[in-house]
Amino acid sequence: MTERRLLVVEDDVALQKQLRWALDAFAVLPATGREQALAMLRAEEPPVVLLDLGLPPDPCGVSEGFATLRQVLDLVPSTKIVVMTGQEGRQHARDAIAAGAHDFHQKPVDPDQLGLLLARAFYVGELEAENERLQARARQSRMPGIVGDSPAMLKLYRALERSGPTDVSVALLGESGTGKELVAHALHSLSPRRDRRFVAINCAAIPPTLLEAELFGYERGAFTGAFRQTPGKIELADRGTLFLDEIGDLPLDLQAKLLRFLQERVVERLGGRQEIAIDVRVVSATHRKLEDLVARGGFREDLYYRLAELSLEIPPLRDRAGDALLLARHFLSRFGPELGKQRIGVSAEALAAIDAYAWPGNVRELQNRLKRAIIMCEGRRIGRADLDLAAEDEADAVLNLRQERERAELGALRRALARAEGNISRAARLLGVSRPTLYDLLRQHGLRD
Repeated sequence: MTERRLLVVEDDVALQKQLRWALDAFAVLPATGREQALAMLRAEEPPVVLLDLGLPPDPCGVSEGFATLRQVLDLVPSTKIVVMTGQEGRQHARDAIAAGAHDFHQKPVDPDQLGLLLARAFYVGELEAENERLQARARQSRMPGIVGDSPAMLKLYRALERSGPTDVSVALLGESGTGKELVAHALHSLSPRRDRRFVAINCAAIPPTLLEAELFGYERGAFTGAFRQTPGKIELADRGTLFLDEIGDLPLDLQAKLLRFLQERVVERLGGRQEIAIDVRVVSATHRKLEDLVARGGFREDLYYRLAELSLEIPPLRDRAGDALLLARHFLSRFGPELGKQRIGVSAEALAAIDAYAWPGNVRELQNRLKRAIIMCEGRRIGRADLDLAAEDEADAVLNLRQERERAELGALRRALARAEGNISRAARLLGVSRPTLYDLLRQHGLRD
């Protein structure tokens, strides 16, 4: 069983010794004041804290105890705190619970009762940690192929989790190569339609003369070569999800027919007279600015509002700080075994180049470069030359010292976390800073989650 570390914050030395003896089921870490307690918390990360509210320099009051309570929760919000109060301190106990404490115990200390309270606090903390791990695993399984934990991607994940279970039509907007089809698959997998078909069609890849038949289907004899009745993509997606990729390239005449389908939810095959009712969720995507197309008359405004009941912007890779490194590791583990190079790695120089490059082709470009590098690499480590990444031309760059410093700091934090696989101690060693400093930096840059 994992050692249960318990931080006991008590300024009475005699009571501290009594508690260490009585609570022998736990690995007790003693502290007599706030500074010592916070230092112990940073160094040992105990999941449970037993805190006396009466601490020096205010041993007869509770101001120092409450200050310690707040700082412990600011530093490690998941910490379970059990406060100790005197017989007259029931109001203080209630205030402590309101401030975030897990439970309270009145003095004089009852070792058996206190032991049960602390055991329960450990148990609740372990359950919450396990639930968090399961939720992270479930999110990963519900969004297969999507890799990234930058603030921009976390915002997208939250939007997907809210919109996925609904039936609203979603328009996915973003540059080419950002992974819009993967996001469409995620919306499908999060919806009640997940056990039905996901049908995709690229409106730019099919000639306009064939696109209508692909979308709506056709009856036998509808045109030369129509030898049998064939359902269209819309019909095949019945009770599932229809993904219309590059919807901005849809011809105007087909836009009118698609609009009628979205309004009436029925289709007629080419050459047919029967209306077929269809229950389908429509997700569309484009790298083009639909509002500009609408303004120029290249896209119907009424169709735009039908398709974009909800619009989600897929961030470009250059705006996803640190995700390029995570994606590189993902592609390496995926393509290495496929290409017969199970144990291939990436040099520090190549990692720096991956992190610094702007990736105009986004995730697709990164994937292609990594795949090519795995094939062309002569040794067991991919170098910068294998990626064919030229040094960035900074001659015309607009420099702002504060912005450059913040960008460099954020990039270093994310690289260290990626290399350390989320381990705070290892990341701090890589960066050459203390754990408290790293925690402060993570909080400043919004990376605590």
